[in-house]
Amino acid sequence: MPPTTDEDAKASDDPPAGPGGDLSSASPVGRLAATVERLSREVRAAQAEAEGRALVELAKGVLVERLKCGPAQAARQLAQLAEQAQVTPLELAVDVINQAAKDRMSEVTEAFLAATRAADETESAAVRLRAAESGVLAADDTQAVADALLEQALRPLGAVAVAIWAAGSDGSLTLAGSAGFSPAEAARWRYVPPDVVTVARRGLIEREGQWITTLGETGLPSIGLHHHPDGGRAALPAGTGGRIHGVLEIAWPAPLAPQRPQIVRQVEALAELCAHTLEMYAPPRGAAQEPRVLPDVAELMDLADGLHDPTLVLVPHLDADGHLVDFRIQHVNSRFLDPAGRPRAVVNGALLLEAYPMAAGDSELFQRIERVYATGEPFRARRMNLTALVDQVPLSAVADISISRHGMSVLLIWRIEDEAARLASLLQHAQRLGRIGGFEENVLTGEITWNGQLFDLYGRPQTSTPVALEELPAHAHPDDGVSIRRFLRTLLHHRRPAAAAFRLQRPDGVTRHIRIVAEPVLDTDDRLLLVRGAYQDISAQHWTEVALAATRDQLAHTEQQATERNRLTLQLQHAIMPPTQAPLQVSGLQVAVRYRPAETEQLVGGDWYDAVVLPSGKVLLCVGDVAGHGIEAATSMVVLRNALRGLAVTGAGPGQLLSWLNIVAHHLTGAVTATAVCGLYDPVRRTLRWARAGHLPPVLVRDTEAAPLPLVKGLLLGAVPEAVYEETELQLAPEDTLLMYTDGLVERRDRPVEESLTHLLTTARTAPSTLDQQLDRLLTYSKSDTDDDTCIVGIRVG
Repeated sequence: MPPTTDEDAKASDDPPAGPGGDLSSASPVGRLAATVERLSREVRAAQAEAEGRALVELAKGVLVERLKCGPAQAARQLAQLAEQAQVTPLELAVDVINQAAKDRMSEVTEAFLAATRAADETESAAVRLRAAESGVLAADDTQAVADALLEQALRPLGAVAVAIWAAGSDGSLTLAGSAGFSPAEAARWRYVPPDVVTVARRGLIEREGQWITTLGETGLPSIGLHHHPDGGRAALPAGTGGRIHGVLEIAWPAPLAPQRPQIVRQVEALAELCAHTLEMYAPPRGAAQEPRVLPDVAELMDLADGLHDPTLVLVPHLDADGHLVDFRIQHVNSRFLDPAGRPRAVVNGALLLEAYPMAAGDSELFQRIERVYATGEPFRARRMNLTALVDQVPLSAVADISISRHGMSVLLIWRIEDEAARLASLLQHAQRLGRIGGFEENVLTGEITWNGQLFDLYGRPQTSTPVALEELPAHAHPDDGVSIRRFLRTLLHHRRPAAAAFRLQRPDGVTRHIRIVAEPVLDTDDRLLLVRGAYQDISAQHWTEVALAATRDQLAHTEQQATERNRLTLQLQHAIMPPTQAPLQVSGLQVAVRYRPAETEQLVGGDWYDAVVLPSGKVLLCVGDVAGHGIEAATSMVVLRNALRGLAVTGAGPGQLLSWLNIVAHHLTGAVTATAVCGLYDPVRRTLRWARAGHLPPVLVRDTEAAPLPLVKGLLLGAVPEAVYEETELQLAPEDTLLMYTDGLVERRDRPVEESLTHLLTTARTAPSTLDQQLDRLLTYSKSDTDDDTCIVGIRVG
């Protein structure tokens, strides 16, 4: 009997195989494995059937639109056509969709057919390609997109794995989805920091498809390198609208032969499908990298305004097909100076290449901006030519550049590199604007150096000989000789800094007022070597000071006249309108008046009041306000007040009195305008007949309520030659209080008059024990802020 080997022992432990070597009927494990495999096939078949149904339904919709028929008729038509063509309804549906779509996917169908027909003759390649597109569009996350691409489209091309990378705004890469790589491998490659060169980064930076024959020969790291070191790779940027949202990376197990253009276009179409998913991708919380934040453009504009260097905020400008053609200048900060002198409001909103066409040639500035926007990779450079955005005179066109992407915007910052030249140029401009000329005189050799501005101040050609300091008195006005000699003695003899002002007499006969400042330069033995200094033309300042002195004298005289005029006006007003007057002796009636002058003497106005007992026994009550301020308003007020008092003796009613007073205002006082309220109180009947001429109505305080009297019609005085004024009668009751006032009591600059009247009524409701106290209270709590004068007439029925 032969000995038993290890292999025999191992074979004896295995369960016996069933018929045909099938383990499913021999052991529970085998049966379970067979069941799992069968269920998996059924799930895949159900998924394919569901995807096929979606394509068939889409084709039916195309037929409904093309044939103008119903869904049932379109389904029958599709089945009949498939039977006639001897193809499946699914294959015919894909042909219908391709004919209707005419998109990039249909363009590469033939290439896909040619490449995959030998690999799988049982299933139409066009169906798989459309199924892959359907799966990508229906996927709810990037991982599902990777699975759909590998299974439906890339395995027939011989690919074994796929990775979808999301590009960050800092140039980093995040593995958003993968298929065909182990979970451990995907976890190790979940994040690639910026500046790490990988196969995917090559596709991101180059912005075109990278087709690598053998990955191992490139020396580039990438996901799954140790599993397929000799396999081929492809890395294709996935982007839309000029911006790359990520990279589609595909792995083959063997070296990759050169691909036909049709295959390349097919894979590019798949990468474009990935871009739509990556556009909305956000890394999960807890990822190694920071989340991609899409800052609001307004926040980026605020950031630009806080920078001390010139800054542009750019946003993409797409054409009708969604292709990037330019960038719109969303915002420029205050440090930016337009080379053409255009204001910032004009530059804001303009297209970059339209506003600055040279940006396309400035060391490829536009291409740099376009690349940063597409890849998110920041760009920085020193000493870059920037003539498109920087005026070369006086500033240097060489600058340090920084370009970065923030969300959907690009931030362009530059700093002038040649700071010394910039400061020197600024100094030259300051000297030119300040009309300053510098000089240096060597006292040992007699050599004198002037700058060009000093020759201009002297009115001499720059080829002439500069004037020495000791010859300065010969070029100055004779009356300034003393001050010039004192200046030279202090500078040359005492060797101290000195300054002087003198009148320079130029050869062309022009006299300029000059200020000279100089300082000595000494050696180690305190001997005088050089004298350095500057001349400044202060002619404009001198004549300005002369004009200001004359103006000050004239203003002082005018102010004195104005003060005297205001003093006389105030005296006249106080003489006619005392702040208070003696109480009227009328039975059953209290009368009180108040006059508050304007707080500013220059605003002396024409407010007036009157309260007098007429020969008829009635009481004339009135207030008025003449337009304007000053002596004219005060004298017009006197005329109107005295005219109304004289007219009231005729016994006419208040409406007639205002009609006559309107004639006086229009014809006899230089066409002044005024407002007034006029009332006649009858002590016997306790009635008040009143009329108004464009004035605020009186206020009646009864019990604890205060309300203005209903308005009656009446134009302001002096507006027209003749006017008719409506009058009305009010019956008063014991303890009633009636208030007449001018607008100085309620007028405010920041509030409507209705709101001020509401405050007045609230204050008037609280009636103190005496009428005088009530008028004082109204003046005290008035919220008027116009500094105008104020008159109040109040009566209280006993």
